[in-house]
Amino acid sequence: MYYYVIALLVFLVDRFTKWLVVTYMEIGQSIPLWEGVFHLTSHRNKGAAFGILQNQRAFFIIITLVVIVGIVWYLRKMVKESTLVSWALALILGGAAGNFYDRLLTGEVVDFFDFTLIHFPIFNVADSVIVIGVGLFMIDALRELLMNERGKTYE
Repeated sequence: MYYYVIALLVFLVDRFTKWLVVTYMEIGQSIPLWEGVFHLTSHRNKGAAFGILQNQRAFFIIITLVVIVGIVWYLRKMVKESTLVSWALALILGGAAGNFYDRLLTGEVVDFFDFTLIHFPIFNVADSVIVIGVGLFMIDALRELLMNERGKTYE
């Protein structure tokens, strides 16, 4: 149950930050927080990461529903087995739900974190926690791999 609360908190923070951007910024408006390095830029994305698959709303809605159902199922199964995986899944669930909400209601995702120094695609809180969740998942997989390798005996 604890991990669903984490997912809900991620979802609420994502919704709140997107609401602030939609309410107080015009699309395309950019507010430098660190001039030439990091800006808040109001942007809309009708695709996936890096703007791929633009205007595929139905595809993203279906895929996200499958992912959310899969995560809930897996989270219920894994909650007692791996805390790190459970944290990872909670973060991914909250982030996926945040972007899903945007796509379902408006057909586009609100993005605003803009690292202008490296010309990285503009992203949001949901994207950030999904990346962190995937990173935690990969760390757990690497940890398991290393533990299995150490447990092997070579003759």
